Amino acid sequence: MGGHSSHHLSKIPDVEEIRRDTGFSPSSIIRLHHRFQALDKEGKGYLSKQNFLCIGELAVNPLGDRIISAFLGDGDSVDFPKFVRTLAHFRPIEEENSKEPCSPEPINSRNNKLKFAFQLYDQDRDGKISKAELMQVLRMMVGVQVTNDQLESITDRTIQEADLDGDNAISFQEFVQSLEKMSIEQKMSIRFLK
Repeated sequence: MGGHSSHHLSKIPDVEEIRRDTGFSPSSIIRLHHRFQALDKEGKGYLSKQNFLCIGELAVNPLGDRIISAFLGDGDSVDFPKFVRTLAHFRPIEEENSKEPCSPEPINSRNNKLKFAFQLYDQDRDGKISKAELMQVLRMMVGVQVTNDQLESITDRTIQEADLDGDNAISFQEFVQSLEKMSIEQKMSIRFLK
């Protein structure tokens, strides 16, 4: 596999930079590249929203559109390096004893996982989760199983508990503090590569 592996790696643009930025091993990058190519049925070298909708689990996920938007960012497509960097948020956190003191924070750190989750709520990107944004996400997740009154009550209670500065919204710091005891590392980690 060594020769085949290095041959495939040489076809991937910016592979060393991707490995360094994401922490994925070369073999994981190859597997992700195969997955990317399988989604890129037209061979354009980028993925659009339609390509992501071919992923069954994503197409039926109530937050699927928001997750796809996280991949696409401000554009309407994503290339392989950005695809891998976004997936790196879901890489399990490894205990590193020999961490460089001035190395950048890894993409899959608790803080970056929380930023990623926060952005799924903060759709207008104003740095706060408003009542309307929170209700919209909750409605997507619970569907019609909860009445509007119940949903409004849950939203009000959530904001009341998390909103420390009294502005009737949840800032990123308040979001982090409200999830302080939750194991984000486990909830936002996917062991999809070994």
